[in-house]
Amino acid sequence: MAATPRFRKNAVDANAVQGSTAGEPVPKHPVDEALPPFRMFTSGLQHVAAMYAGVVAPPMIVGPAVGLSAKDTAFLMGASLFTAGIATLLQTLGFWRIGARLPFVNGVSFAGVTPMIAIGKDRGHDGIAVIFGAIIVAGLLGFVLAPYFCKLVRFFPPVVTGTVITLIGVSLLPVAFNWSQGGNATADDYGSTTNITMAAVTLVIVLALRKLLRGFLQQIAILLGLVVGTLIAIPAGITDFGALGDADLVGFPTPFHFGAPQFEIAAIISMCIVMLVCMTESTADMLALGKIVGRPADERTIEGGLRADTLGSAVSPLFNGFMCSAFAQNIGLVAMTKVRSRFVVAAGGVILVLLGLVPVAASVIALVPLPVLGGAGIVLFGSVAASGIQTLATAALEKGENALIVAAALGVGLVPIAAPDFYHAFPEDLLVVLDSGISTGCVVAIVLNLAFNHWGRPSGQDPEAEAVESEQPKDPMALPVAH
Repeated sequence: MAATPRFRKNAVDANAVQGSTAGEPVPKHPVDEALPPFRMFTSGLQHVAAMYAGVVAPPMIVGPAVGLSAKDTAFLMGASLFTAGIATLLQTLGFWRIGARLPFVNGVSFAGVTPMIAIGKDRGHDGIAVIFGAIIVAGLLGFVLAPYFCKLVRFFPPVVTGTVITLIGVSLLPVAFNWSQGGNATADDYGSTTNITMAAVTLVIVLALRKLLRGFLQQIAILLGLVVGTLIAIPAGITDFGALGDADLVGFPTPFHFGAPQFEIAAIISMCIVMLVCMTESTADMLALGKIVGRPADERTIEGGLRADTLGSAVSPLFNGFMCSAFAQNIGLVAMTKVRSRFVVAAGGVILVLLGLVPVAASVIALVPLPVLGGAGIVLFGSVAASGIQTLATAALEKGENALIVAAALGVGLVPIAAPDFYHAFPEDLLVVLDSGISTGCVVAIVLNLAFNHWGRPSGQDPEAEAVESEQPKDPMALPVAH
Protein backbone atom coordinates (compact mmCIF):
# COMPACT_ATOMS: atom_id res chain seq x y z
CA MET A 1 0.00 0.00 0.00
CA ALA A 2 1.48 3.34 -1.00
CA ALA A 3 2.42 5.69 1.77
CA THR A 4 0.16 8.65 2.33
CA PRO A 5 1.89 11.80 1.08
CA ARG A 6 2.78 14.41 3.67
CA PHE A 7 0.93 17.68 3.67
CA ARG A 8 3.32 20.18 2.05
CA LYS A 9 4.39 23.26 3.96
CA ASN A 10 3.08 25.65 1.31
CA ALA A 11 0.06 23.60 0.30
CA VAL A 12 -3.16 25.40 -0.68
CA ASP A 13 -6.81 24.50 -0.67
CA ALA A 14 -7.84 21.96 -3.29
CA ASN A 15 -10.30 24.40 -4.85
CA ALA A 16 -7.54 26.98 -5.26
CA VAL A 17 -5.32 24.44 -7.01
CA GLN A 18 -8.11 23.37 -9.35
CA GLY A 19 -8.80 27.02 -10.17
CA SER A 20 -5.22 27.75 -11.27
CA THR A 21 -3.97 27.09 -14.76
CA ALA A 22 -0.57 26.00 -16.04
CA GLY A 23 2.00 28.77 -15.90
CA GLU A 24 0.13 30.82 -13.29
CA PRO A 25 1.63 31.16 -9.79
CA VAL A 26 -0.09 29.03 -7.19
CA PRO A 27 -1.87 31.34 -4.73
CA LYS A 28 -0.77 31.39 -1.11
CA HIS A 29 -2.78 29.51 1.44
CA PRO A 30 -4.73 32.00 3.61
CA VAL A 31 -2.63 30.87 6.57
CA ASP A 32 0.48 32.28 4.86
CA GLU A 33 -1.05 35.57 3.71
CA ALA A 34 0.16 38.81 5.27
CA LEU A 35 -2.56 41.42 5.79
CA PRO A 36 -2.09 45.23 5.55
CA PRO A 37 -0.34 46.65 8.65
CA PHE A 38 -3.40 48.26 10.25
CA ARG A 39 -5.52 45.13 9.83
CA MET A 40 -2.60 43.03 11.08
CA PHE A 41 -2.31 45.15 14.23
CA THR A 42 -6.01 45.36 15.09
CA SER A 43 -6.63 41.66 14.41
CA GLY A 44 -3.56 40.76 16.48
CA LEU A 45 -4.75 43.04 19.29
CA GLN A 46 -8.07 41.21 19.23
CA HIS A 47 -6.22 37.93 19.90
CA VAL A 48 -4.33 39.55 22.78
CA ALA A 49 -7.56 40.88 24.29
CA ALA A 50 -9.09 37.39 24.11
CA MET A 51 -6.16 35.73 25.90
CA TYR A 52 -4.91 38.46 28.26
CA ALA A 53 -6.85 37.33 31.33
CA GLY A 54 -5.75 33.73 30.79
CA VAL A 55 -2.08 34.74 30.67
CA VAL A 56 -2.01 36.88 33.82
CA ALA A 57 -4.32 34.70 35.92
CA PRO A 58 -1.83 31.87 36.74
CA PRO A 59 0.93 34.19 38.04
CA MET A 60 -1.77 36.19 39.86
CA ILE A 61 -2.75 32.95 41.66
CA VAL A 62 0.69 31.37 42.13
CA GLY A 63 2.49 34.53 43.30
CA PRO A 64 0.56 35.11 46.56
CA ALA A 65 0.32 31.33 47.17
CA VAL A 66 4.11 30.95 47.31
CA GLY A 67 4.47 34.09 49.44
CA LEU A 68 5.49 36.76 46.91
CA SER A 69 4.78 40.44 47.48
CA ALA A 70 2.31 42.35 45.31
CA LYS A 71 5.23 43.95 43.45
CA ASP A 72 6.86 40.57 42.71
CA THR A 73 3.51 39.15 41.61
CA ALA A 74 3.07 42.06 39.19
CA PHE A 75 6.59 41.35 37.92
CA LEU A 76 5.56 37.70 37.29
CA MET A 77 2.51 38.87 35.32
CA GLY A 78 4.63 41.09 33.06
CA ALA A 79 7.14 38.27 32.55
CA SER A 80 4.31 35.90 31.61
CA LEU A 81 3.10 38.32 28.93
CA PHE A 82 6.66 38.64 27.58
CA THR A 83 7.30 34.88 27.44
CA ALA A 84 3.84 34.20 25.97
CA GLY A 85 4.78 36.54 23.13
CA ILE A 86 8.05 34.71 22.52
CA ALA A 87 6.30 31.31 22.52
CA THR A 88 3.61 32.62 20.14
CA LEU A 89 6.27 33.90 17.72
CA LEU A 90 7.98 30.50 17.85
CA GLN A 91 4.67 28.85 16.91
CA THR A 92 3.57 31.19 14.14
CA LEU A 93 6.84 32.12 12.43
CA GLY A 94 9.03 29.24 13.50
CA PHE A 95 12.49 28.25 12.36
CA TRP A 96 14.05 24.96 11.30
CA ARG A 97 11.52 22.29 12.40
CA ILE A 98 10.20 24.34 15.29
CA GLY A 99 6.73 25.87 15.10
CA ALA A 100 3.38 24.69 13.73
CA ARG A 101 3.29 27.78 11.45
CA LEU A 102 -0.44 28.08 12.10
CA PRO A 103 -2.37 30.97 13.76
CA PHE A 104 -1.62 29.29 17.07
CA VAL A 105 -1.45 31.32 20.30
CA ASN A 106 0.69 30.20 23.25
CA GLY A 107 0.55 31.34 26.84
CA VAL A 108 0.83 30.21 30.46
CA SER A 109 -0.83 26.85 31.04
CA PHE A 110 -3.50 26.57 33.74
CA ALA A 111 -2.68 22.85 34.05
CA GLY A 112 0.43 23.70 36.06
CA VAL A 113 -1.19 26.04 38.61
CA THR A 114 -2.08 23.43 41.26
CA PRO A 115 1.26 21.54 41.08
CA MET A 116 3.21 24.81 41.16
CA ILE A 117 1.37 25.95 44.28
CA ALA A 118 2.09 22.57 45.91
CA ILE A 119 5.80 22.88 45.00
CA GLY A 120 6.37 26.46 46.11
CA LYS A 121 3.77 27.09 48.83
CA ASP A 122 5.05 29.61 51.40
CA ARG A 123 8.65 29.26 50.16
CA GLY A 124 8.90 32.72 48.56
CA HIS A 125 11.73 33.22 46.06
CA ASP A 126 13.11 29.73 46.75
CA GLY A 127 9.76 28.21 45.82
CA ILE A 128 9.69 30.10 42.53
CA ALA A 129 13.28 29.01 41.81
CA VAL A 130 12.33 25.34 42.32
CA ILE A 131 9.28 25.76 40.08
CA PHE A 132 11.42 27.31 37.35
CA GLY A 133 14.00 24.52 37.58
CA ALA A 134 11.31 21.86 37.21
CA ILE A 135 9.76 23.66 34.21
CA ILE A 136 13.13 23.88 32.44
CA VAL A 137 13.70 20.12 32.78
CA ALA A 138 10.10 19.32 31.76
CA GLY A 139 10.41 21.59 28.71
CA LEU A 140 13.64 19.95 27.57
CA LEU A 141 12.14 16.49 28.06
CA GLY A 142 9.09 17.47 26.02
CA PHE A 143 11.33 18.82 23.25
CA VAL A 144 13.11 15.46 23.02
CA LEU A 145 9.81 13.54 23.03
CA ALA A 146 8.08 15.73 20.40
CA PRO A 147 9.14 13.64 17.32
CA TYR A 148 7.65 10.54 18.96
CA PHE A 149 4.62 12.13 20.57
CA CYS A 150 3.48 13.61 17.23
CA LYS A 151 2.98 10.12 15.81
CA LEU A 152 -0.16 9.89 17.94
CA VAL A 153 -1.89 11.86 15.16
CA ARG A 154 -2.79 8.57 13.48
CA PHE A 155 -5.01 7.86 16.47
CA PHE A 156 -7.05 11.04 15.91
CA PRO A 157 -9.68 10.28 13.20
CA PRO A 158 -12.75 12.57 13.02
CA VAL A 159 -14.62 10.59 15.69
CA VAL A 160 -11.79 11.45 18.11
CA THR A 161 -10.92 14.97 16.93
CA GLY A 162 -14.56 16.02 16.80
CA THR A 163 -15.10 14.83 20.35
CA VAL A 164 -11.96 16.56 21.63
CA ILE A 165 -12.70 19.85 19.83
CA THR A 166 -16.21 19.84 21.28
CA LEU A 167 -14.77 19.20 24.75
CA ILE A 168 -12.30 22.06 24.31
CA GLY A 169 -15.15 24.49 23.64
CA VAL A 170 -17.43 23.14 26.36
CA SER A 171 -14.58 23.04 28.91
CA LEU A 172 -13.82 26.71 28.27
CA LEU A 173 -17.40 27.90 28.72
CA PRO A 174 -17.23 27.75 32.55
CA VAL A 175 -14.27 30.16 32.30
CA ALA A 176 -16.51 32.60 30.42
CA PHE A 177 -19.29 32.10 32.97
CA ASN A 178 -16.85 32.79 35.83
CA TRP A 179 -15.62 35.96 34.12
CA SER A 180 -19.24 37.01 33.55
CA GLN A 181 -19.86 36.84 37.30
CA GLY A 182 -16.76 38.90 38.09
CA GLY A 183 -13.93 36.35 38.16
CA ASN A 184 -13.33 36.40 41.92
CA ALA A 185 -15.68 34.10 43.83
CA THR A 186 -14.73 35.72 47.16
CA ALA A 187 -15.68 39.25 46.04
CA ASP A 188 -18.87 40.82 47.38
CA ASP A 189 -20.15 41.58 43.88
CA TYR A 190 -19.46 38.11 42.45
CA GLY A 191 -22.48 37.03 40.42
CA SER A 192 -24.21 40.38 40.95
CA THR A 193 -26.91 41.51 38.56
CA THR A 194 -24.60 44.32 37.43
CA ASN A 195 -21.84 41.92 36.40
CA ILE A 196 -24.11 39.45 34.65
CA THR A 197 -26.06 42.24 32.93
CA MET A 198 -22.78 43.71 31.70
CA ALA A 199 -21.77 40.32 30.28
CA ALA A 200 -25.16 39.97 28.58
CA VAL A 201 -24.91 43.48 27.11
CA THR A 202 -21.45 42.70 25.71
CA LEU A 203 -22.71 39.43 24.23
CA VAL A 204 -25.58 41.24 22.50
CA ILE A 205 -23.20 43.96 21.23
CA VAL A 206 -20.83 41.37 19.73
CA LEU A 207 -23.69 39.51 18.04
CA ALA A 208 -25.19 42.76 16.73
CA LEU A 209 -21.84 43.91 15.34
CA ARG A 210 -21.32 40.56 13.63
CA LYS A 211 -24.78 40.90 12.06
CA LEU A 212 -24.63 44.57 11.05
CA LEU A 213 -21.00 45.11 10.05
CA ARG A 214 -19.29 43.90 6.90
CA GLY A 215 -15.75 43.17 5.79
CA PHE A 216 -12.88 44.02 8.10
CA LEU A 217 -15.07 45.64 10.77
CA GLN A 218 -17.05 42.42 11.03
CA GLN A 219 -13.80 40.50 11.55
CA ILE A 220 -12.85 42.65 14.54
CA ALA A 221 -16.35 42.60 16.04
CA ILE A 222 -14.97 40.97 19.22
CA LEU A 223 -12.44 43.77 19.73
CA LEU A 224 -15.05 46.45 19.03
CA GLY A 225 -17.46 44.71 21.40
CA LEU A 226 -14.82 44.72 24.16
CA VAL A 227 -14.17 48.44 23.63
CA VAL A 228 -17.87 49.35 23.65
CA GLY A 229 -18.53 47.07 26.62
CA THR A 230 -15.67 48.64 28.58
CA LEU A 231 -16.97 52.15 27.87
CA ILE A 232 -20.44 51.16 29.08
CA ALA A 233 -18.90 49.53 32.18
CA ILE A 234 -17.27 52.80 33.31
CA PRO A 235 -20.51 54.46 34.49
CA ALA A 236 -21.61 51.08 35.84
CA GLY A 237 -18.64 51.26 38.23
CA ILE A 238 -16.97 47.94 37.37
CA THR A 239 -13.91 49.31 35.53
CA ASP A 240 -10.82 49.44 37.75
CA PHE A 241 -8.30 52.17 36.84
CA GLY A 242 -6.03 51.37 39.80
CA ALA A 243 -3.61 49.21 37.80
CA LEU A 244 -3.11 52.03 35.27
CA GLY A 245 -1.91 54.46 37.94
CA ASP A 246 0.44 51.99 39.65
CA ALA A 247 2.11 50.62 36.49
CA ASP A 248 5.69 51.49 35.53
CA LEU A 249 6.32 53.03 32.14
CA VAL A 250 9.09 50.59 31.19
CA GLY A 251 10.19 47.32 32.74
CA PHE A 252 12.27 44.38 31.47
CA PRO A 253 11.82 40.87 32.94
CA THR A 254 15.39 40.60 34.24
CA PRO A 255 16.68 37.03 33.79
CA PHE A 256 16.75 35.00 37.02
CA HIS A 257 15.06 37.79 38.96
CA PHE A 258 14.17 35.28 41.71
CA GLY A 259 17.58 33.61 41.74
CA ALA A 260 19.13 30.69 39.85
CA PRO A 261 16.78 27.75 39.10
CA GLN A 262 16.82 24.96 41.69
CA PHE A 263 16.26 21.32 40.78
CA GLU A 264 14.30 18.97 43.04
CA ILE A 265 13.33 15.48 41.86
CA ALA A 266 9.72 15.53 43.17
CA ALA A 267 9.05 18.92 41.58
CA ILE A 268 10.58 17.80 38.28
CA ILE A 269 8.43 14.65 38.14
CA SER A 270 5.31 16.68 38.88
CA MET A 271 5.99 19.23 36.13
CA CYS A 272 6.94 16.49 33.62
CA ILE A 273 3.46 15.03 34.10
CA VAL A 274 1.98 18.47 33.50
CA MET A 275 4.09 18.76 30.34
CA LEU A 276 2.66 15.50 28.97
CA VAL A 277 -0.87 16.79 29.68
CA CYS A 278 -0.05 20.06 27.88
CA MET A 279 1.37 18.17 24.89
CA THR A 280 -1.82 16.10 24.65
CA GLU A 281 -4.01 19.20 24.74
CA SER A 282 -1.77 21.05 22.25
CA THR A 283 -1.99 18.11 19.84
CA ALA A 284 -5.78 18.23 20.03
CA ASP A 285 -5.74 22.02 19.61
CA MET A 286 -3.51 21.84 16.52
CA LEU A 287 -5.81 19.24 14.95
CA ALA A 288 -8.78 21.50 15.70
CA LEU A 289 -7.11 24.60 14.31
CA GLY A 290 -5.92 22.72 11.22
CA LYS A 291 -9.51 21.78 10.43
CA ILE A 292 -10.74 25.34 10.93
CA VAL A 293 -8.12 27.02 8.74
CA GLY A 294 -8.20 24.39 5.98
CA ARG A 295 -4.64 23.17 6.53
CA PRO A 296 -4.91 19.80 8.28
CA ALA A 297 -2.17 19.26 10.86
CA ASP A 298 0.00 16.30 9.88
CA GLU A 299 2.77 14.67 11.92
CA ARG A 300 5.38 17.22 10.87
CA THR A 301 3.12 20.15 11.76
CA ILE A 302 2.34 18.67 15.17
CA GLU A 303 6.01 17.87 15.78
CA GLY A 304 6.93 21.49 15.03
CA GLY A 305 4.12 22.76 17.22
CA LEU A 306 5.13 20.57 20.14
CA ARG A 307 8.77 21.60 19.73
CA ALA A 308 7.70 25.27 19.92
CA ASP A 309 5.52 24.55 22.99
CA THR A 310 8.27 22.73 24.83
CA LEU A 311 11.13 25.03 23.78
CA GLY A 312 9.04 28.04 24.80
CA SER A 313 8.43 26.36 28.16
CA ALA A 314 12.15 25.61 28.66
CA VAL A 315 13.17 29.19 27.82
CA SER A 316 10.31 30.86 29.70
CA PRO A 317 11.77 30.46 33.23
CA LEU A 318 14.95 32.24 32.13
CA PHE A 319 12.76 35.36 31.88
CA ASN A 320 10.68 34.45 34.97
CA GLY A 321 7.77 32.93 33.04
CA PHE A 322 5.87 29.67 33.52
CA MET A 323 5.11 26.66 31.30
CA CYS A 324 3.60 27.60 27.92
CA SER A 325 0.92 25.73 25.98
CA ALA A 326 -1.85 26.33 23.44
CA PHE A 327 -4.64 28.80 24.15
CA ALA A 328 -7.81 27.16 22.89
CA GLN A 329 -9.91 30.33 23.27
CA ASN A 330 -8.07 31.90 20.34
CA ILE A 331 -9.09 28.98 18.13
CA GLY A 332 -12.65 30.15 18.64
CA LEU A 333 -11.62 33.63 17.53
CA VAL A 334 -10.13 32.23 14.31
CA ALA A 335 -13.29 30.20 13.70
CA MET A 336 -15.53 33.22 14.24
CA THR A 337 -13.59 35.88 12.34
CA LYS A 338 -12.39 33.62 9.49
CA VAL A 339 -9.04 35.47 9.61
CA ARG A 340 -6.64 32.56 9.09
CA SER A 341 -3.32 34.38 8.66
CA ARG A 342 -0.61 33.19 11.04
CA PHE A 343 1.05 36.59 10.69
CA VAL A 344 -1.95 38.17 12.45
CA VAL A 345 -1.26 35.97 15.48
CA ALA A 346 2.47 36.74 15.12
CA ALA A 347 1.52 40.42 15.39
CA GLY A 348 -0.32 39.49 18.58
CA GLY A 349 2.90 37.85 19.78
CA VAL A 350 4.82 41.08 19.18
CA ILE A 351 2.14 43.00 21.10
CA LEU A 352 2.50 40.55 24.01
CA VAL A 353 6.28 41.07 24.07
CA LEU A 354 5.78 44.85 24.11
CA LEU A 355 3.19 44.56 26.87
CA GLY A 356 5.74 42.64 28.90
CA LEU A 357 8.28 45.43 28.36
CA VAL A 358 5.83 48.30 28.92
CA PRO A 359 3.71 47.54 32.02
CA VAL A 360 1.64 50.70 31.59
CA ALA A 361 0.49 49.44 28.17
CA ALA A 362 -0.39 46.07 29.67
CA SER A 363 -2.53 47.82 32.27
CA VAL A 364 -4.57 49.46 29.49
CA ILE A 365 -5.59 46.00 28.24
CA ALA A 366 -6.34 45.09 31.84
CA LEU A 367 -8.96 47.84 31.94
CA VAL A 368 -11.41 45.49 30.20
CA PRO A 369 -13.64 44.25 33.07
CA LEU A 370 -13.95 40.49 33.38
CA PRO A 371 -17.76 40.55 32.93
CA VAL A 372 -17.22 42.26 29.55
CA LEU A 373 -14.60 39.66 28.62
CA GLY A 374 -16.97 36.92 29.79
CA GLY A 375 -19.76 38.06 27.49
CA ALA A 376 -17.44 37.94 24.50
CA GLY A 377 -15.97 34.63 25.73
CA ILE A 378 -19.34 32.90 25.47
CA VAL A 379 -19.28 33.50 21.71
CA LEU A 380 -15.60 32.60 21.34
CA PHE A 381 -15.71 29.35 23.28
CA GLY A 382 -19.09 28.36 21.85
CA SER A 383 -17.56 28.71 18.38
CA VAL A 384 -14.96 26.06 19.27
CA ALA A 385 -17.66 23.64 20.42
CA ALA A 386 -19.61 24.32 17.22
CA SER A 387 -16.50 23.46 15.18
CA GLY A 388 -16.26 20.15 17.04
CA ILE A 389 -19.88 19.33 16.28
CA GLN A 390 -19.22 20.15 12.63
CA THR A 391 -16.29 17.70 12.64
CA LEU A 392 -18.43 15.00 14.30
CA ALA A 393 -20.88 15.37 11.41
CA THR A 394 -18.18 13.82 9.16
CA ALA A 395 -17.40 10.96 11.56
CA ALA A 396 -20.01 8.47 10.31
CA LEU A 397 -21.69 8.16 13.70
CA GLU A 398 -24.28 5.78 12.22
CA LYS A 399 -21.57 3.17 11.56
CA GLY A 400 -20.20 0.69 14.08
CA GLU A 401 -19.81 2.00 17.60
CA ASN A 402 -18.74 5.54 16.72
CA ALA A 403 -21.75 7.09 18.47
CA LEU A 404 -20.91 5.08 21.61
CA ILE A 405 -17.30 6.32 21.47
CA VAL A 406 -18.49 9.93 21.34
CA ALA A 407 -21.04 9.38 24.11
CA ALA A 408 -18.55 7.81 26.53
CA ALA A 409 -15.73 10.27 25.79
CA LEU A 410 -17.99 13.31 26.17
CA GLY A 411 -19.47 11.89 29.36
CA VAL A 412 -16.07 11.33 30.97
CA GLY A 413 -14.71 14.63 29.65
CA LEU A 414 -17.60 16.58 31.17
CA VAL A 415 -17.09 15.16 34.67
CA PRO A 416 -14.70 17.94 35.86
CA ILE A 417 -17.17 20.52 34.59
CA ALA A 418 -20.42 19.01 35.86
CA ALA A 419 -18.97 17.68 39.13
CA PRO A 420 -15.72 19.54 39.98
CA ASP A 421 -15.17 17.56 43.22
CA PHE A 422 -15.80 14.15 41.61
CA TYR A 423 -12.15 13.06 41.96
CA HIS A 424 -11.49 14.70 45.34
CA ALA A 425 -10.43 11.41 46.97
CA PHE A 426 -7.79 10.63 44.33
CA PRO A 427 -4.05 11.34 44.81
CA GLU A 428 -3.02 14.90 43.93
CA ASP A 429 -0.63 13.73 41.22
CA LEU A 430 -3.50 12.08 39.33
CA LEU A 431 -5.62 15.22 39.58
CA VAL A 432 -3.30 16.94 37.07
CA VAL A 433 -4.82 14.65 34.43
CA LEU A 434 -8.25 13.89 35.90
CA ASP A 435 -9.17 17.53 36.45
CA SER A 436 -8.64 18.20 32.74
CA GLY A 437 -11.77 17.13 30.90
CA ILE A 438 -9.94 17.63 27.61
CA SER A 439 -7.20 15.16 28.57
CA THR A 440 -9.50 12.50 30.05
CA GLY A 441 -12.00 12.75 27.20
CA CYS A 442 -9.18 12.57 24.66
CA VAL A 443 -7.72 9.42 26.26
CA VAL A 444 -11.13 7.72 26.43
CA ALA A 445 -11.90 8.58 22.79
CA ILE A 446 -8.53 7.23 21.59
CA VAL A 447 -8.76 3.99 23.61
CA LEU A 448 -12.36 3.28 22.57
CA ASN A 449 -11.60 4.06 18.93
CA LEU A 450 -8.77 1.52 19.07
CA ALA A 451 -10.96 -1.03 20.86
CA PHE A 452 -13.95 -0.77 18.53
CA ASN A 453 -12.39 0.18 15.20
CA HIS A 454 -8.90 -1.39 15.23
CA TRP A 455 -8.28 -4.21 17.69
CA GLY A 456 -9.71 -7.64 16.89
CA ARG A 457 -10.21 -7.07 13.17
CA PRO A 458 -9.32 -9.81 10.70
CA SER A 459 -5.74 -9.46 9.52
CA GLY A 460 -6.81 -8.94 5.91
CA GLN A 461 -8.73 -5.77 6.73
CA ASP A 462 -7.17 -2.34 6.81
CA PRO A 463 -9.20 -0.23 9.25
CA GLU A 464 -7.43 2.98 8.25
CA ALA A 465 -8.26 2.43 4.59
CA GLU A 466 -11.88 1.66 5.49
CA ALA A 467 -12.10 4.78 7.61
CA VAL A 468 -10.70 6.97 4.85
CA GLU A 469 -13.12 5.55 2.31
CA SER A 470 -16.19 5.74 4.55
CA GLU A 471 -15.48 9.28 5.74
CA GLN A 472 -15.00 10.89 2.34
CA PRO A 473 -17.77 13.34 1.41
CA LYS A 474 -20.31 12.17 -1.13
CA ASP A 475 -19.88 15.31 -3.23
CA PRO A 476 -16.95 14.57 -5.59
CA MET A 477 -16.07 18.31 -5.67
CA ALA A 478 -15.88 18.58 -1.88
CA LEU A 479 -12.58 18.67 -0.05
CA PRO A 480 -11.39 15.33 1.42
CA VAL A 481 -11.56 14.86 5.15
CA ALA A 482 -8.13 14.90 6.77
CA HIS A 483 -7.00 12.12 9.14
